Amino acid sequence: MGCPGFLFTIEAGARSGRWRRPGIRWGIDRRRRTHGLPRMQKAKAHGTRGPGLGDELSGEATGFAGWCARLTARPGFQRTVIGLILFAGLLVGAETHRPWMEAYGHVFHALDRVVLSLFVAELALRIAAHGRWPWKFFLDPWNCFDAVIVGVCLLPAHTEFAAVLRLVRVLRVLRLVTAMPRLQLLVGALIKSVPSMSYVALLLSLLFYVYAVGGVAMFGAGDPENFGNLPRAALTLFQVVTMEGWNDFMFAQFDEYPSRLVPVGYFVSFILIGTMIILNLFIGVIVNGMDEARQEMAEEERERHVAETGRTAASDDVVALREQLAKLQDGLGALERRLKERR
Repeated sequence: MGCPGFLFTIEAGARSGRWRRPGIRWGIDRRRRTHGLPRMQKAKAHGTRGPGLGDELSGEATGFAGWCARLTARPGFQRTVIGLILFAGLLVGAETHRPWMEAYGHVFHALDRVVLSLFVAELALRIAAHGRWPWKFFLDPWNCFDAVIVGVCLLPAHTEFAAVLRLVRVLRVLRLVTAMPRLQLLVGALIKSVPSMSYVALLLSLLFYVYAVGGVAMFGAGDPENFGNLPRAALTLFQVVTMEGWNDFMFAQFDEYPSRLVPVGYFVSFILIGTMIILNLFIGVIVNGMDEARQEMAEEERERHVAETGRTAASDDVVALREQLAKLQDGLGALERRLKERR
């Protein structure tokens, strides 16, 4: 049984134009909190049979598929895969050293075949863990990413695309993303931030365009090398926004303007707006995306726990209680604002 959840209701009314003091009624819901869960999780939460992993295996939980599922879920297996990925990355880097390849090339090639064989075996175990439903392995995009990388590495290297295949071998290091959940969190946060980052990039492009046109108009005649046309001015501003030698560009304009306020105001304002404000917006968008990805990951963990055990964890009850308290505070704040408006 999960811990009981607390239900809060706010009762407020208006009588004779005056608001009553909001009263809070506390109650205890002793039923399982299964509202909003998928049907499979509801069935497991109520003790009935649902199509979980054991059902997918259809009695094979003690057979080969169950053994593969238990093996691939062990922390030692995950650590071994991470170590193998790191070793594969070091091996590819060592092959770029010509003296080592001339002396130990046959050893490197043999180790590479061994590593590739272990990758294929690891991928086969993870697919076999799904029993008679092996295609469900490919429902996860990260699993598809692993399969593509391993599949491309299996292509023959002595072809016209040998250079491309050698380059793809370096991508095996990227399998660390699929092996480490924290890296998946970071990648997921970056992907979620792309829509918001596009608007920030559009704002930054408008800033570059306005200042590039102004730079050509003000400094084009005296400094044609850096501000002779719009593309050159945009490239100069890109170097300025990186804070690399921006004062040299500014000092070069002093000879054209008796008053140094114009070039100083131009470059300082561009740096303040472009570097200190807009670029910091990118950081804020990524941090917001990380928060959203972390919340989604925590929600998936809670749903997985309910699906496997049929009950909620104590930490999940605390989170649900905090969410309900937050809603209660929002409701009280809304009532206070309405009272102030009526006064």
